Amino acid sequence: MNPGTSTGTNDVRELRLTVPAADGLALAGTLTLPAGHGPHPAVLCLPGSGKVDRDSNAGRVRMDLGQPLATALARQGVASLRYDRRGVGATPGDWHTVGFLDNRADAAAALNALRGHPEIRPRAVGVLGHSEGAVHAMWLAAHAEAAAAVLLAGYARPGEQALRWQGGRIASTLPRPVRPLLPVLRRAATRQLTRLAATTTDTARIGGMRINARWWREQLAYDPRPDLARIAVPVLAVTGEKDTQVDPDDLDVIAHLVPGGAETHRIPGLTHILRRTDGPGSVLAYRRLLRDPVDGELLTTVAGWLATRLR
Repeated sequence: MNPGTSTGTNDVRELRLTVPAADGLALAGTLTLPAGHGPHPAVLCLPGSGKVDRDSNAGRVRMDLGQPLATALARQGVASLRYDRRGVGATPGDWHTVGFLDNRADAAAALNALRGHPEIRPRAVGVLGHSEGAVHAMWLAAHAEAAAAVLLAGYARPGEQALRWQGGRIASTLPRPVRPLLPVLRRAATRQLTRLAATTTDTARIGGMRINARWWREQLAYDPRPDLARIAVPVLAVTGEKDTQVDPDDLDVIAHLVPGGAETHRIPGLTHILRRTDGPGSVLAYRRLLRDPVDGELLTTVAGWLATRLR
């Protein structure tokens, strides 16, 4: 892990640095440290899918998860590392050519680098992921000796099944005038998935758009359930009751598969983007919901849970 510049306040200190991936590419990231002398317990924070940076932002779609999460953790005495994906933000590369398994390999490299930082306790490093990041956190908890795992809106079924559930759930929240078109849209989506599965290149043009074909193939084929069954460390799994992208019932699967069980929370009103709503959790409401900050109670719960498990 290469050192960088330092900023911060009295209770939080941030270091801008780079993390070497397995192939030598420099992943640009932020290490947030609590007040006081280390070494500190720490957690690696992994974002959801898409062209997202260290704060879970993708262009004008700004989830703004990274900073408030890092601050909440630091105030509980837990350091955190987050980084820009390949081809995003300050990390070089072409995002369109990066596979699902590449993202996992980069997460494993970042976890090892975090353990090796002089201000971090190497045996007290956990993982936290949201959506796709939660699935990578499952693998790291099972195979890379993470000390604890937090799964925010993580699915517990094969990727293609998760995607089909998501498509059906989103369709059910569309305005009524659009619903007669749903059979046509489903057939079109099935054709697109078939075309994606038949690709052999990193990228492909489907529907006139340049698609990250390798990421899609690998994500659709991946089944996280065997990894869940191998996890031997504490697990906290949280999914919102109004999540339209991940089935909240997958919490029961996670609790059943993790040896010794997992602590699960199905939060009323919480959506996939970690904001609460009194209305439906439709993706059509995301733009409005993203004007609000990440749910504060969720951040407090996660930070407190990790502080207790990483002592």
